[in-house]
Amino acid sequence: MTEQPRLAERNAAVVLPEPFVRWFGQKGWSPRAHQLELLARAQAGQSVLLIAPTGAGKTLAGFMPSLIELANRPRRKPGEAHRGIHTLY
Repeated sequence: MTEQPRLAERNAAVVLPEPFVRWFGQKGWSPRAHQLELLARAQAGQSVLLIAPTGAGKTLAGFMPSLIELANRPRRKPGEAHRGIHTLY
């Protein structure tokens, strides 16, 4: 059985795309550890249950994987069929 990477090591492997880094910076924020942890696990195909106090950024943490995937997805070409629902909240 292999040892799970520690939180800091996993988070270091998560790279936020530039628009997200810029957005956090414009707000004067930095992504929180649990947000990066959730993103790392989602990108690894794992399921996650996040429990955190009100105001901790749970909603953003939950949507960040979808937002990043949508931001990186190529735009639909004119006349190309719609792709359907991506994220359901």
